[in-house]
Amino acid sequence: MPSTKATPKAEETGQRILDSALALFREEGFDTATMRDIAAKAGVATGAAYYYYPSKEAIVLDFYQRACAEMQPRIEAALARRRGLEARLRELIQVKLATFAPNRGVLRALLRNGADPKHPLSPFSVQTKEIRDVDMAWFRRILVDCGIKIPKDLAAHLPGALWFFQMGVIFFWVIDESPNQARTTRLLELAAKSVTTLIRVSALPLMRPLRKTALQLIEIVTGD
Repeated sequence: MPSTKATPKAEETGQRILDSALALFREEGFDTATMRDIAAKAGVATGAAYYYYPSKEAIVLDFYQRACAEMQPRIEAALARRRGLEARLRELIQVKLATFAPNRGVLRALLRNGADPKHPLSPFSVQTKEIRDVDMAWFRRILVDCGIKIPKDLAAHLPGALWFFQMGVIFFWVIDESPNQARTTRLLELAAKSVTTLIRVSALPLMRPLRKTALQLIEIVTGD
């Protein structure tokens, strides 16, 4: 939203445009909804909608940024209650699922665009790097004093690997049609336990060859 428009009325108008856009994305899909449609639903002129948001992509990026900011104190509070890596990993991802839950349909509407790393709305894009960096910092943080000895050669790559793990869980949650996404809850419980166990045993001497292979796979995926 334009920084020069910080009055309560302007904030209310911008919020109405954002809410209207998200509703249309849920109902009609991101590609089908137009800025004209969004303006009409928000009860503003099309030009006014463009003044606040130059594009639909700008609306979604603002949605991402607001959600990211909203999550920070929630994550802080959730992690303050947990000590072990498994519990921290599970709590970190659960906070994100809970935050996005009211707009799960919006994320579903964005799946096709999110899969393309060159699309500005993809979680892998240049445009979302700032949000991704904030996210990555949390994964580095949950590894500190987590009760598990992490091999030095794995430590630098582990936050990124856990971030990719998180994205897989979120993708499954978005397409999960079980009641209240119960399958995702079970998946997260088992997967967090499995990932933590793998990290723990990776420090064993006999696991060094497998760890080397795992690091090579991570480098291929991340492009390092």
